[in-house]
Amino acid sequence: MKAWHLTDTTGPDALELAEIDEPTPGPAEIRVKLRYSGLNHLDLWVSRGLPQPHHLPHILGADGAGTVDAVGEGVSGFDIGDEIIIDPSMSCGTCEHCVRDDIVYCSEYRILGEHLDGTLTEKVVIPTINAVRKPKAIDWDVAGSFGLVTVTALRMLEKVDLERGQRVLVVGVGGGVSAAAMSLALGFGADVYVTSRSQEKIDWAIGEGATAGFLSDGDFGSEMAAAGGAHVVIENVGPATLKQSMKAAVRGGRIAICGGTSGAKFELSLPALFFKHLELIGSSMGTHAQFARATQHVASGKAKGYVDRVFPFDELPDAMRYLDTGEQIGKVAIEHG
Repeated sequence: MKAWHLTDTTGPDALELAEIDEPTPGPAEIRVKLRYSGLNHLDLWVSRGLPQPHHLPHILGADGAGTVDAVGEGVSGFDIGDEIIIDPSMSCGTCEHCVRDDIVYCSEYRILGEHLDGTLTEKVVIPTINAVRKPKAIDWDVAGSFGLVTVTALRMLEKVDLERGQRVLVVGVGGGVSAAAMSLALGFGADVYVTSRSQEKIDWAIGEGATAGFLSDGDFGSEMAAAGGAHVVIENVGPATLKQSMKAAVRGGRIAICGGTSGAKFELSLPALFFKHLELIGSSMGTHAQFARATQHVASGKAKGYVDRVFPFDELPDAMRYLDTGEQIGKVAIEHG
């Protein structure tokens, strides 16, 4: 079968289409023939060694959806032909955290496409606990691409205890997590504001239901404060925007942070934190139960799975380069054929 091999950490140019053996599912595992997968900025970062893949060649890709074409010994509840969405969160399955489905705290927590070979291949083997049945209401391109960003956004909103009618500021709207957070927050009845470097993306967000938007390279903290301030800020940009995000928050506001696309380090002014009683909340990925809830939110229409563009499997390097431009709104999907 075909798979895209990352052969070096020099970016998308290090991807090579290779022929590899089909994987065989073991006990409590199924094999999924992929129909669609989705790209994330994680794929770009891993392709550049940030973080370094555990081995080379390596197969990128966290998201995917397809049909079961083989089952391991003793597997029940899954049959050949079942339509499956892949939950990319892997863990040991036996520790106290896993037993409670607090899998993100497991010392062996791993993500497909980062720590393990992922979905940019024809077939992938996953544990049955990572297989979620595809609702008929979700189109295949969405099913193959919404997962990682939507479960990440949902966990952030659940950790901040978002309430109906609260004001939410989504920083850097247009990216996968930010678009998902905006859609979920609107579905939960929040009053959503956005930022972006692109007026076009701000206009798109307002068309989707956001109240207003601010240019990221301006004083959006003061602009948001003038609109009443944000009870919740959804952050994934980091150093370039975090100071403004703190200014934008109301007293007692919660700032959920899932990434740092502008860098890994930020100099924090402590008085700005404690005088406003702000909460900075780190968050990443989600649990199996949260992935199931995210799937149902998309299936019910409470949240949208935005797909900006679909590329054929054979054009993966071009899809990666397009994602790297930052021009997309939502996800870039890969059709496996």
